Amino acid sequence: MKTFFLTFRSITQAQRAERAFARAGMACILRRTPRWMEERGCGYGVEVKCPDLRSALGVLRREKLPFRKSYLLHPDGMAEVVHDDVS
Repeated sequence: MKTFFLTFRSITQAQRAERAFARAGMACILRRTPRWMEERGCGYGVEVKCPDLRSALGVLRREKLPFRKSYLLHPDGMAEVVHDDVS
C-alpha cells in the first residue's frame, strides 16, 4: 500500500473526502496540511492508504469532490507531488 496526501480548498471538502474514503474501505485520516504544502485553501487534507493514486481519485470523482494537489508520502518522510492527470 502507498500513502497519499490530498489537499482541499476547504475543511468541509476534506471532511467529505475522509468520509468517502472510509465508505470505500480505505484507511484515511483528516489532518492539518504541513505548512510547506499550503499555497491557498484551508490547511487541511486527507492522508489515505491505497494501492495507487487512481484508486483514490476514483473515489473523489464518484463523489464529485475536487482537490487541490496530491502527494505521494515516502517512508523516509519525504513527499513528492503527484500530478492529478492520472486517468
